[in-house]
Amino acid sequence: MLSPYRVLDLTDQDGILCGQILAALGADVIQVEPPEGSSARHVGPWRNGNPGPERSLFFAAYARNKRSLALDLDDGADLAHLR
Repeated sequence: MLSPYRVLDLTDQDGILCGQILAALGADVIQVEPPEGSSARHVGPWRNGNPGPERSLFFAAYARNKRSLALDLDDGADLAHLR
């Protein structure tokens, strides 16, 4: 349904569901994260009970069907890349 569209998702854990819904509807969603990763990566529950940014089941559930890009938006080159 939304396959012709690309969406840049600049949200944190509070808005991550919106991008996931758009991705589920077929949009090409790119999750733009700061270099340390999205704040959603620090929300449990955790895979096998062990915390870590790559083990967040919250992030896995709400970032599915998205691509991810780490950018420092305070860096001029990264900001230019985003634009």
